[in-house]
Amino acid sequence: MGMKKSSMSSQNRLILYGFLACTLIIILIAILSINAIQKNMNLAYKSFGQIIAKTLAIESVEVTKDIPETNKYDTLRTHSVSILKSNDDIAFIEFKDNKSKIIYSSKNDFPKEFEGSIIAVSSPMVNKTISGSQVVGSVTIGLSGNIIDKISGTTRASLLVVFIITWIAFAVIIIINTLLISKELRHILTGVKKITSGEFGYKLEDSDASSEVQELFESFNDMSNKLHQYEEQNIEQLTLEKNKLEAVLMGIANGVVVCDNFDNIVLINDHARKLLEAEQSEILGTKIQQYCDTNGEMCFKEKIEQFKDTPLEIIEKRPLGFNIEVDKRIIKSVISPMFSRNKDYVGYIIILIDVTKEIEMDNLRNHFISNVSHELRTPVTVLRSYIDTLYNYGNDFDFNTQKEFIGVMNQEIIRLNRMVNDILDFSRYQSQQIKLEKKKENVVNIIEECVSQLDILAHEHKITLSVMKEPDLPEVPLNHESISRVINNILSNAIKYSPDGSRIKIRAERARTGDFVEVSVEDQGPGIPEEYQKKIFDRFFRIENATHSIKGTGLGLHLVKISVEKHHGGEVFVHSKEGEGSTFGFRLPINPKPQEENNDEMPEKNQEEDLV
Repeated sequence: MGMKKSSMSSQNRLILYGFLACTLIIILIAILSINAIQKNMNLAYKSFGQIIAKTLAIESVEVTKDIPETNKYDTLRTHSVSILKSNDDIAFIEFKDNKSKIIYSSKNDFPKEFEGSIIAVSSPMVNKTISGSQVVGSVTIGLSGNIIDKISGTTRASLLVVFIITWIAFAVIIIINTLLISKELRHILTGVKKITSGEFGYKLEDSDASSEVQELFESFNDMSNKLHQYEEQNIEQLTLEKNKLEAVLMGIANGVVVCDNFDNIVLINDHARKLLEAEQSEILGTKIQQYCDTNGEMCFKEKIEQFKDTPLEIIEKRPLGFNIEVDKRIIKSVISPMFSRNKDYVGYIIILIDVTKEIEMDNLRNHFISNVSHELRTPVTVLRSYIDTLYNYGNDFDFNTQKEFIGVMNQEIIRLNRMVNDILDFSRYQSQQIKLEKKKENVVNIIEECVSQLDILAHEHKITLSVMKEPDLPEVPLNHESISRVINNILSNAIKYSPDGSRIKIRAERARTGDFVEVSVEDQGPGIPEEYQKKIFDRFFRIENATHSIKGTGLGLHLVKISVEKHHGGEVFVHSKEGEGSTFGFRLPINPKPQEENNDEMPEKNQEEDLV
């Protein structure tokens, strides 16, 4: 968790502290100045009072010099009253003789509550004669301080105004300077944000900035320009590397989905898009957890949570694998983490592999093994039971019973031999190395041989075998044993699934299209549902339901396909409708191409089907 940012920067705090310090200094200077002025004014005021007192003493001596003692009081009183009326700063006047006896005093007329604020100044009254100077008394005046109060008030007001104006000017200067500095810093911050967002080449311009800041702007612009040049030099290389990476991912045969650290899909190749059945514009940029499978469930959500809950060191060694189902396809998904060169986790990659065929083949293989085991167990059990019975109780049976037992054993041996041959032929025919020897023959001869061999089996089920052959059929290059097994398999299947008393038609004719000889077997069996007709020649495939309950290995028709298409360059086909019977057949080329005649390779699709 990051530290909480301070509400005030260090620079702003420094400016505020400086402003407060300057304010305190100005206040202190103003107080000291006012006290000094007040003190000097008080001294000057006292000197002023001293001068007035001396002047009044001289005037009083002159006024009372030639008058009798009895009239001095009136004379001094009159003189004092005139002075008090003419000067507001003189609060009272008091005259004393040389024995300190009060001759006249106006103190009685002055309010007593103001006596504490009066400044009293005394001066001797000296009578100068030819014989010398004689002190005849003293005069004391009381100064009210009105003038000094007015001057002090004016002085304090003036100083206060000067202080306020100075303080305001100082504050305005600081604010303006701060705003200018903040403006320049905002310019720099804007430039840094532009560079951080990748807008290299951005320039800072401010003609009003200070010289120091202009130097900073020039350095920033130089750095931005160099970054822009570096970006232009490397963007092509980076783009090339990115395109190469995307090309590699797009060309991978498996599906690839790349997600960032926030689960957003940032890249998906075409194969993954096809597997997930989603358009690139719809899925790109969305969260992978929101994808729904065929059942409408968020198939990735739970696994992504499990992936994130697993420590990276574990999931890196053992990626998380699981299966999802999309439109009846089974898709194996593997989630692996992605790291940068610095081993920083940057997201994860999901590999999608279509394993539908592998799972189907596993199921078919398991089903085949189960069927073969059951099919082999049945004749072996019958043979063992019959042989054991004949061995222990053969002498007790008559000839006909023994013959019947031996007949059953012979049928089971034929059945067992057919299954073993199917398995052996499957193993032999699927090999890419095998090359069957071929010679030109009339396929009708092989058909007649097979019909002759299976006539007894057909007679047991009261089934009629009819052979219809086109006259003058051309000979085709073929392997007699292989094609004989093909016709036997198709014909024996027709007998197995045809109802008793029905008819099976075998036709040999030239194909209506192409240079082929076509052989077909038409039965009157239950027919094959349309959805199974495309799979009927697949290995291990069998239709198991209430109608088709006959057991087998599921290899007979697949061997037909391998023999005809892989080793003879022909093609197999089936036409069927439920309840109306089926027609199985194959076409052999009259003039096969050299590679087909030499058994080189099957078509790509058939090669895939023959892989074990």
